[in-house]
Amino acid sequence: MNDRVRVVITGMGVISPLGGDSVEVYWQGLKEGKSGISSMTLVDTSAFPCKVAGEVKEFDPAKYINPREARRMGRFTQMAVAAAQLAAENARLNLSQENPERLGVLLGNGNGDFITTQENAKVLFEKGGMRVSPFFVSMILPNMAAATVSRILGLRGYSNTVITACAAGTQAIGEAAEVIRRGGADVIFSGGTEAGICELALGGFCVMRALTSWPGDPTKASRPFDANRDGFVPGEGAGVLILESLEHAVRRNATILAEVVGYGVTSDAYHPVQPEETGDGAARAIRLALQDAGIRPDQLDYINAHGTSTPLNDAAETLAIKKALGEAAYRVPISSTKSMIGHLLGAAGAVEAIACVKTIQEGIIHPTINQETTDPACDLDYVPNVARRKDVRYVLSDSFGFGGQNACLVLKRFEE
Repeated sequence: MNDRVRVVITGMGVISPLGGDSVEVYWQGLKEGKSGISSMTLVDTSAFPCKVAGEVKEFDPAKYINPREARRMGRFTQMAVAAAQLAAENARLNLSQENPERLGVLLGNGNGDFITTQENAKVLFEKGGMRVSPFFVSMILPNMAAATVSRILGLRGYSNTVITACAAGTQAIGEAAEVIRRGGADVIFSGGTEAGICELALGGFCVMRALTSWPGDPTKASRPFDANRDGFVPGEGAGVLILESLEHAVRRNATILAEVVGYGVTSDAYHPVQPEETGDGAARAIRLALQDAGIRPDQLDYINAHGTSTPLNDAAETLAIKKALGEAAYRVPISSTKSMIGHLLGAAGAVEAIACVKTIQEGIIHPTINQETTDPACDLDYVPNVARRKDVRYVLSDSFGFGGQNACLVLKRFEE
């Protein structure tokens, strides 16, 4: 580990249900245990059991993109471009002074653009195929977020898209670090984006019984690890982190926020949508990430859980943490960002990585809200309802996607 290229995080940008386009507002909300979940407005929910979502209420793409061009982009792409620009600004990265062929982008998303797919399917069946938008195909392609960030910002180096469902944002960051380590880029804009709240997606997730049907206060709907959890809350947003080789960051006198030191990926090889019930695949991903970081389980200071608020995932993740960490599992604090913003699918791991960086910087672990009723199957320390102060050096971030695709990161406080 000591001989390999070190990869650091120097900037972050977020579009979230809690903070609009501000990392600080997002993080303040998490620390306060504030929920960004409310009654769904993007969809008429009268025909669906799920009535709530983590929506980005005040997102204005015109702040970041020429309005005419923005209309030719899917919402997930618009959010990615915005988060990337915010991250570059936060990193004080002067793109005009960089070699564009050494600047890359690697983003994750799960679905591409469900919204535009739904709209054009309606046109197809009502008006015929020749009335479909000429921008339909380019708007829905999953790679268009990364491609558009590359084009607008002039990033002419490495470019890729990870499409591993709910693990995509985390896996994108891990793969970006690997690209930098092998010398494929000096800087990579990495993270995830998702914006697919529409009737088509809502129907698809509802019929598989993945979403909550919580009937009460929307802010109480996402209940990771609570005995009364009944499904995840759909969310939207984007998170982009600036990853650089340490050498490059030092050369430009960048402020270093944290270091990426561990990465693990596995497959359950089990079921299209359900996690492997013993947590074995997820446990192996955690172990690989710890091994890559060169640390023992008892050196972990915090785990940002996948914590979806589904009955199967939360129980399986708890088992996975126990398998991977042994007795240390009972001593490490764990919390779920999704309790406050819902499940951002392909963007989840990215916005959670941003929360992890802030945790390292401030020594504050945000809570898992709506922890009210203990589930015997979930018996670890989930930091219930109130934030906790703790000196944090090593953080594990978990992401487990449909198809049994597991990705975990270890982030570390930067030390020269």
